[in-house]
This record gives sequence, structure tokens and C-alpha cells, in this order.
Amino acid sequence: MGRVTLPPGLYAITDPELVPEAVLGQAVAAVVAGGARVVQYRDKTADADTRRRRAGLVLAACRAGGALCIINDDPVLAAALGADGVHLGRDDDDIESARQLLGPERLIGLSCYNEPARAHAAAAAGADYVGVGSVWPSDTKPGAVRAPLTLLGELAATLPVPVVAIGGINRDNAAATIAAGAHAVAVIRDLFADPDPRSAAQVLSAACERGRAQIK
Repeated sequence: MGRVTLPPGLYAITDPELVPEAVLGQAVAAVVAGGARVVQYRDKTADADTRRRRAGLVLAACRAGGALCIINDDPVLAAALGADGVHLGRDDDDIESARQLLGPERLIGLSCYNEPARAHAAAAAGADYVGVGSVWPSDTKPGAVRAPLTLLGELAATLPVPVVAIGGINRDNAAATIAAGAHAVAVIRDLFADPDPRSAAQVLSAACERGRAQIK
């Protein structure tokens, strides 16, 4: 495989409370068909065997639809499955350890919350993109720290890697988030809580395009 790069636009994140395993592959296929370019498998509670099985469903749907598959928190699982990368949080493995497992061609993202110093350190350490947020009030993480929209532009102008915005992003504010400087927007609830996730993804993807058109 060649070196993976993070596409712009809609970055979907799964949630086991919103998408049970029985329909996980179908739901991921729907958001990919609607325009999601990346899907992150995120599951903080399942055991290792369940996570591996569910991650395999996500990966298969991504491969069938031409989207990237990122695994949350678990570079060992990402490497074992041959996923396109891993996303790390504050308490996960460090970038160097993840890189040793994944090799130079796959993606490593790091959550940087509202901390510019952390974002710059992540890029210097070899992260391929940084996550910033919560940029809007989040139902998924109501207690999350808030990152102002202005931080997206500041980091986009000074970092050598893309910025992915997360937190409370929906069809009403996705365009503004992209226009503020985000390369991509990570969305959970506004996709997977919708009874028609494909349609939701189409609207969100179109909003991302409008946001890019607003960038001067």
C-alpha cells in the first residue's frame, strides 16, 4: 500500500450505543455511500474479541465503499486488521510506539483538545493529523473542554498536518467549522442517530463543500 493521506470533508465516528452490531456494517456502508471519506471505529466498553469482530465489520464496509478505516485507541488492533490508521487520545500509546506497529504509511491521529502546544508537539512527533475540540457543545461528551473556532484557523495556518474538528458538529454548523480552518469534521450523533444515515451524510458532505468554498 502507498502512504495514506487524510481526505478532507466528513469523518464519521461510530458509537455502539447508537449503532448495535447487528446493523453496524450496514450503517457504515450508508454513511460512506453518503460521502463520508473516513470512518473511525470507536468502542470504549466492549471486550477485545467483540471489538475485533466489530472493527472487522467497519473495515469491510469502508473497503467496499472506498473510505478509510481508522481504529480508535488500539494500534495493535489496527495493525492486526490492516486498517488505514489509528487515533490516539490523552491516555493511549504514544506516537512512536504506534508508528512502530503501523509502519510509515498508515495514519496516526492524536486528540489535542484545546491545546496548541500539544498539537505542535504531536506534529513534530510524527502524527499525520490532529483532532481539536470540542468546537461546539457535545451531547456525546457534555463535559469536554471547549476549543474556540478561531483555534482551528490558527492551527491550520501553523501546522504541517491537517486539523480535524470534533464535538457537537452537525448539519447546521459543519460549513462554518470547515470555513474556520478544519480540514475535516468528525461527526457521531448527527450521522448515526439519524434513521437515514446516508441522507445525513449527504447533507453533511455538502455542508463541508460549502465551507471549503467560503475559505478565502
